Amino acid sequence: MSVVEFLTVDDFDVAGKTVFVRVDINTPVDPETGALLENHRLREASFTVKTLSKARVVLGSHQGRVGRYDYISLHQHAKTLSEILGKEVKFVEDVFGEAARERIRSLRDGDVLLLDNLRFAAEENFEFSPEEAKNTHMVRRLAPLFDLCVLDAFPTAHRAHPSIVGFAELVPTCAGYLVAKELKSLNRVVVTSKAPYTAVLGGSKVSDRLEAITALINNGRADNVLLTGLIGLVFLRAAGVLKKPLAADLEKYVSKAAAVYGEHREKFLLPEDVAVEVDGERVEVPAGEVEDAAAVRDIGEKTIKRYSKIIKSSGTIFISGPPGMFEKKGFERGTDELLLAAASSLGTSIVSGGHLSAALERLGVKDWIDHVSTAGGALVLYLAGQRLPLIEALVRSMRRVKRSEVVVR
Repeated sequence: MSVVEFLTVDDFDVAGKTVFVRVDINTPVDPETGALLENHRLREASFTVKTLSKARVVLGSHQGRVGRYDYISLHQHAKTLSEILGKEVKFVEDVFGEAARERIRSLRDGDVLLLDNLRFAAEENFEFSPEEAKNTHMVRRLAPLFDLCVLDAFPTAHRAHPSIVGFAELVPTCAGYLVAKELKSLNRVVVTSKAPYTAVLGGSKVSDRLEAITALINNGRADNVLLTGLIGLVFLRAAGVLKKPLAADLEKYVSKAAAVYGEHREKFLLPEDVAVEVDGERVEVPAGEVEDAAAVRDIGEKTIKRYSKIIKSSGTIFISGPPGMFEKKGFERGTDELLLAAASSLGTSIVSGGHLSAALERLGVKDWIDHVSTAGGALVLYLAGQRLPLIEALVRSMRRVKRSEVVVR
């Protein structure tokens, strides 16, 4: 893994400048009330914002995915960020329309404005080449208003969305402190890591996990792959353990999972048992006896014990994505036990994703983990040696700034 060179906020004089900061404050949401469950990523993002106190700051972030319960407006985020910063964070219910542009033009030095959920703009739900991204409506309308772009969204570093790769083609772009800290810490952890490597993958982002599994195995970063969550169900179906088809949005991944499983079967461990929800209660059943996969909320006790034993005997442990619906009472057991196993292990431990960061804080063992990242899929791909669009955008911008001899501090 080579050292990446890029500019940071410290390289620019930002006083009086309008600065766009692409943060990632995508936050776990209560599926019933829509309220934010924690503020970890908001607190992480606040550090860079504080250092821009003499600038006119415009914050942009996505929240959730289209059609999901967490696909909500960012007005709660603005309120919480105001409390963290100890100053008002203005909010506009717009992304790049006239209302947003007018609010940006009206900012004064020291002001902070949060745009609404960037994914409310259709373009932000797709990935583009840098040349295509700079020509999107979002980038073309907002870029002329910005003097500097700061990329501080490491959890979204693997996505070539317009807000990640587009502005860097038109506006001098540098890394925020969260991105710089992540890369420095990760490089240190990777140097000290050793085999056997165990990857524990869960959560709801099946497409990301499939990509991650292939990348980790091919790069020699996964001697053991322990699957949980929705990706665990997909592989149980691919292995023939689950007889009934999954929901269409999961079943479409089964054939690809079967190909990966067939090629690397010796590396995989699948759940022996799971916890399903019956009338609001936790009921454990063997994986092969699951009647309705949609009712599965966690891994079962046998699986927890088996996985925990492997985690504790590993040289390097990487956990990404919760094993179950940990925010629902009675189904946090798998998440808690696997995290505690990693915390008590003598191996190098890396935990990624906002959900697991929140769980570690609740358990009080965050300091026992060697590296805790707000990133999920981006961290997996970085550890596997994959190229990340955000980092490539930083490198391109650095070269462009140096060629044009833009004055930096």
